[in-house]
Amino acid sequence: MEFLTKIANWFESTHLQEQVKDVDLTGLFSNPWFIVPFACLILYLLYKQSWKDIIIISIFIGVWWISGTPYMKSLIVNGEVQIAKILPVIFGGAVTIGFVIYLLFGRSD
Repeated sequence: MEFLTKIANWFESTHLQEQVKDVDLTGLFSNPWFIVPFACLILYLLYKQSWKDIIIISIFIGVWWISGTPYMKSLIVNGEVQIAKILPVIFGGAVTIGFVIYLLFGRSD
């Protein structure tokens, strides 16, 4: 348990959640220091026809986008989880994780 406590304390000290929450998507995708390497990565993956990696990157970007929607912000009201709203998120997350596991371990290129 002490190991998990140290990891949790380190995670809180990095303020990673605030950093991810405060990302300016418009600024990020218009910044050439991000968009040029990202476009090169996507073009390289298209050239190699690595569809599995492109799909996983797309899922990551989709989850990141969905996590900032007003629906996600309304999951917790007055410190209480709204069960009717969280169940579709849990189901969607389980399906997404299952699909990624299938891509990584269930198929061969």
